[in-house]
Amino acid sequence: MEAATLAPPTLPQTPTEPSTPPPDKKSSSGLAAVLEEIAAMLLLVGQAARASVTRPFVWRDEFIEQTFLIIRRCFIPVVISTTFFGLGAPGIQGGNITYIFGTVDRLGAFFVMASVREFAPWINGMVIAGVGGTAICADLGARKVRQELDALAVLGMDPVRTIVVPRFLALGLVTALMNLVAIVFGLVGGWIAAVPVFGDTSAGYLATFSSNFTLPDLLGSVIKTSLFGFIVAVVCCYKGMTVKGGAEGVGRAVNQAVVLSFVGIWAFNFVFTTTMLAAFPETGNLH
Repeated sequence: MEAATLAPPTLPQTPTEPSTPPPDKKSSSGLAAVLEEIAAMLLLVGQAARASVTRPFVWRDEFIEQTFLIIRRCFIPVVISTTFFGLGAPGIQGGNITYIFGTVDRLGAFFVMASVREFAPWINGMVIAGVGGTAICADLGARKVRQELDALAVLGMDPVRTIVVPRFLALGLVTALMNLVAIVFGLVGGWIAAVPVFGDTSAGYLATFSSNFTLPDLLGSVIKTSLFGFIVAVVCCYKGMTVKGGAEGVGRAVNQAVVLSFVGIWAFNFVFTTTMLAAFPETGNLH
């Protein structure tokens, strides 16, 4: 009697083509994707604002560390950028115009509009986004790739409270403080153009500046730059926490974060300055 031969068990076949996601799981594209990202960032703002004022305040030590880290990274770039921009664009160009009419001393009044209201906050926001914001996005993106954020969620820790909130508050505070530094060194660049280059006196430059400088100009500049910092924080934290694609995805997220931060700063600066000039029309006069 012959022994029966047993056929080897058949293994399930590996599909040759990747399975397609169900229709309701398809990722959005175009305008719908942009609106989804904006909505997600707004939700992140609400979560961070709520976590920053409710217990437990586990973000305090990280907030102090991030504040000093951003200051150390951004102080020198802000000083150099605002000084030479103040010397070049409004300083030399504005000085050429006022020199034609023999009123170089009016350059101080011009710097209230040029430095305090416009280019010092703008350069400050660009530096914070390009130096501090990209560092935050790269850090969070690397943590996302290494699944550290998922590990925090498994341990029962809120990533928004422990990671986003300290960076959110640090960027909002540091951007406002660095704006004061940017204003001072922007005025130094204007002084170099007015006094050594065009032969004005320091007293004339400072007198016309102080006669046009108002409290709404200063408060508007500080508030605007603080909101710049919040915009940069939300964009960079969101992009870092939603990285996909490994190391290449981190680099792509950093590029997208800095571009979106710039666009957000430009758009908000236009809206804020227009609103401030409408609310305080006397700030638009030079005398």
